[in-house]
Amino acid sequence: MVFSSPIFLFLFFPLTVLLYFLIPAKLLRVRNALLTVASLIFYSFGEPVACLLMLGVVGWSWISALMLKKGGIYRKIFLPLGIIGDLGVLCVYKYADFLIETVNSLLGLSVPMLSLRLPVGISFFVFQAISYIMDVSRNDAKAQPNYFRLLLYIAFFPQLIAGPIVRYQTVEEALSARRSTPEQVAAGLRRMIFGLSKKLLIADTVALIADTVFGMTDTLALPTAWLGAFCYTLQIYYDFSGYSDMAIGMGKIFGFDFPENFNYPYCAASITEFWRRWHISLTTWFREYLYIPLGGNRKGAAKTVRNKWIVFLCTGLWHGASWTFVLWGIINGALMHMESVIRKDKKEPPRRTWYLHLYTVLAVVCAFVIFRADTVTQALRFYVCMFSGKNLSMTALSACTQLLTPLAVTVILLALIGCTPLPKRIAEKAKRAAAVPAEAVLSVITAGLLVLCIMNAAATTYHPFIYFRF
Repeated sequence: MVFSSPIFLFLFFPLTVLLYFLIPAKLLRVRNALLTVASLIFYSFGEPVACLLMLGVVGWSWISALMLKKGGIYRKIFLPLGIIGDLGVLCVYKYADFLIETVNSLLGLSVPMLSLRLPVGISFFVFQAISYIMDVSRNDAKAQPNYFRLLLYIAFFPQLIAGPIVRYQTVEEALSARRSTPEQVAAGLRRMIFGLSKKLLIADTVALIADTVFGMTDTLALPTAWLGAFCYTLQIYYDFSGYSDMAIGMGKIFGFDFPENFNYPYCAASITEFWRRWHISLTTWFREYLYIPLGGNRKGAAKTVRNKWIVFLCTGLWHGASWTFVLWGIINGALMHMESVIRKDKKEPPRRTWYLHLYTVLAVVCAFVIFRADTVTQALRFYVCMFSGKNLSMTALSACTQLLTPLAVTVILLALIGCTPLPKRIAEKAKRAAAVPAEAVLSVITAGLLVLCIMNAAATTYHPFIYFRF
């Protein structure tokens, strides 16, 4: 069961909202119980064993935090034990086979694979559990004595399987006292529908081109390679930011405020700035719980460089147990390192010029090629086609133009505009100038988008969110 599936959109979510608001606001414990049960049902749909695993992770983190609160020897024992326990689950399920395969390949061994099915969203709920333990150890958050409240924090279905990664203190108060006003519900529904529109109307449309191009073998040529890489760059942004919008919107409906996860990343003027704007919750997590504990930039230039490289290697591995993701992390780390070396005055913000924007976009597009590729060999073949005239012919140009249907061109143009703050600025100006109330206009636009999403879902093949596999 996922956000863009008919079962979720037309049965699970409306029923959950209806039952939630039928319960009086003063009975918050009952509302919390409903959301917890709904979240477990949501995750158990197709992942019943993984649900037990998640319950175990929450239980381990809950006990570890309570032991930390006792201080002394308990703190020294249960801080590393809590983190190692949670991280161990992630490593066994996500990285064991990758490690075995690598060792077998290097040493010529034949150690059998574990072949464990990767639970959906394990990287997200494990990272939330680790952040909770770390925050309790730093006294940034209080240990939650109620297991079921902690379970709701980690298992809450809007952000359970693809984030944003929410720190416990962000929702701590809302777990025990919150309100859902009509204005919040309306804003949440709008945000959810806009996110769904990003996914179904834009991401899935450009995905058809990206999937076709990345599926090409001998016919891949320069124009189609660039088109495929460009479309995938749009796809992953609209797919993932669309999910984040839906999660934030649904959270708002139930009275939770989740942090923003994207801030126009393709408007960045450097890779460093790009990572401040892209998947903000993950970047923040690595800064707070890995980069700073390693020493950050406080222990000299050499260790600062080391710490940054460790973070980007881990960022690549977090996305998947594959050398393509490792190399993607290395590419981003190398680009950021190059930028820090080139910049003479690191205290002053970098100049924002058109050529820096162009460099950033091209670097992001090229880096996402290896992120999307199934193997390093496929990525290398893709790069050869992008930067050489291999297979360049009228047939290749014709294949490229055939992919650019009127619908595809329209969606790509809308996607390009949507990557910038321009629509938001236009909406703000219209809000100040229009005689018609802004809420009425937004309601009409939202209703129109919802109709288009329903029509799209009924007429096209279902595509899961990209980040579900992480």
